Amino acid sequence: MHVLEVNPDRFDGTLLPELATEIVPEREPLTSISARTGSLAAINGGYFVIGANDGTPGDLAGISVLDGELVSEAVDGRTSLILPEGDGKGADVAALSDTLKAVSSDGARREVDGRNRKPGLIRGCGGEGGDQPTERPKHDFTCTDESELIQFTPIFGTTTEPGEGAEAILDSSGRVIELREGRGGPIPPDGSVLSGTGEGADWLRAHAKPRATVRVSTKVSTGGGESLARGTGVVNGGPRLVSKGATDITAYAEGFVYPENPEFYYRFGIRRNPRTLAGVTSNGNLLLVAVDGRRPDYSVGASFVEGARIMKALGAEEAVNLDGGGSTTVTVGPALVNRPSDATGERPIGDAITILP
Repeated sequence: MHVLEVNPDRFDGTLLPELATEIVPEREPLTSISARTGSLAAINGGYFVIGANDGTPGDLAGISVLDGELVSEAVDGRTSLILPEGDGKGADVAALSDTLKAVSSDGARREVDGRNRKPGLIRGCGGEGGDQPTERPKHDFTCTDESELIQFTPIFGTTTEPGEGAEAILDSSGRVIELREGRGGPIPPDGSVLSGTGEGADWLRAHAKPRATVRVSTKVSTGGGESLARGTGVVNGGPRLVSKGATDITAYAEGFVYPENPEFYYRFGIRRNPRTLAGVTSNGNLLLVAVDGRRPDYSVGASFVEGARIMKALGAEEAVNLDGGGSTTVTVGPALVNRPSDATGERPIGDAITILP
């Protein structure tokens, strides 16, 4: 087990979520992220897409917020780690949801289904607007939707995901520069692209004609309705493990239990696996914990219940499970200090939590 503890009262550096490769597509090993950012230490972050059949490889499968900007939409209601701007003071664990809306200058409104991902494929589900087979969270599962409106921002890279549909290119003020048929074109460095499929493409053709204005609003809120402060970072996770100092495993509500297949939760939550955990102590210290596993002569990992016990033993009042398994990695400086479980060694990941000088 490897524990990073940050005391904001003594630490004068910065805690930041860091996107692999600095753009959404593709992945990067934690050792590379650590070296690139000059981290004092780092740990892997949230769930992400691995294969193209499930969306954009590298896309965070849940919410991602960098410096206050929504990079990837939420799996609504799932618990995540909130990192306020700065040294980690005020870090929190909370269930988050978001709302994205497009409003055209002709008064038309439409839900925006997501941000910076392949239209039609929703990894982890938990969205809105006709996703099949469910709009509830469902872990390690890809829901589908034939009619979507996805916003691509420059953090996705230079071009959108290709395919059938239509795209509206917006400048920084939301003015429509161009409406193009088909998907897969340039993203303006100081604007964005609304990419539509099915009914979403029809909406663009009707309400996002050149010289019109389409403004996209985003709101991220906690279960209590509070909005995130400016500059906040968010790393997706789930389920919650500890609340107010007591074990509180919200696996069913957050989609880690398949009623039609009880074995899934056994394999994911009851059986021991490598785990990456995050929590906050009663005095405000941030805990980032990696538990190695799947190596019987060294470490067998932990179940969700054992993960909760570990975090409580370390003093956590609140704690959440992050991405684990072969993704569980931790560095001190640029050096890997744990033993990843994949036979091929260190796995490229989608994002990380970096501790910077």
